[in-house]
Amino acid sequence: MNIQLALDRLTKEECIDVVNETREQIDWVEIGTGVIKEYGMDFVRDMKARFPEKTLVADMKTCDAGNHEAKQVFEAGADVTTVMAFAADQTIIDMLKVAKKYESRVMVDLLGVSDTKRITEIQSIGVDLVSLHFGKDMQKSGELEDEYFSILKGQEDLEIAVAGGITVDSLPRVMKHNPDTVIVGSAITKQEHKGKVAEQMKEMIRNYERYYSNSSE
Repeated sequence: MNIQLALDRLTKEECIDVVNETREQIDWVEIGTGVIKEYGMDFVRDMKARFPEKTLVADMKTCDAGNHEAKQVFEAGADVTTVMAFAADQTIIDMLKVAKKYESRVMVDLLGVSDTKRITEIQSIGVDLVSLHFGKDMQKSGELEDEYFSILKGQEDLEIAVAGGITVDSLPRVMKHNPDTVIVGSAITKQEHKGKVAEQMKEMIRNYERYYSNSSE
């Protein structure tokens, strides 16, 4: 189970500092949409150069012009880019084609998706990586609850990342759904001792995976 560190609402310097501090505990680095809007593709290039061993996710949240935006971000060094599930099928298809050329990946953001129909549709066009996204504004009225995972029940062929205000306290509830990646933002980036919090979460994941592995034997 990967930890994807989401860099949102941070300066360029803060992004670099927090990744340096958590480098040993995290697996994927996400440059958030707001950070990309602020600093552009040059910062994507810079982060890939600084942290080449990390899977770099550019959270573009593409809605249209998929071919152009995918080329733009993959040429800058991103390993994964994101597209919204409500985007046209052709937009997603175009991005998947570009991703194949660059040996990279496309993650479909399921923000706003409430049933399995759209998931079936995107799978049929070749999508294999999705993000179950409980948005920042949605978090104001509640937490990521078990029922939110219901739309992905039985979707063994999909690689699943989960985002939604995940903290040390809520991580156990998320882990029991066995996502491939947990996306953590302010629960790490806004803490005084970022490395310690990241290590605590990584150890929780290791312990869970050891238990899960032993119980399935």
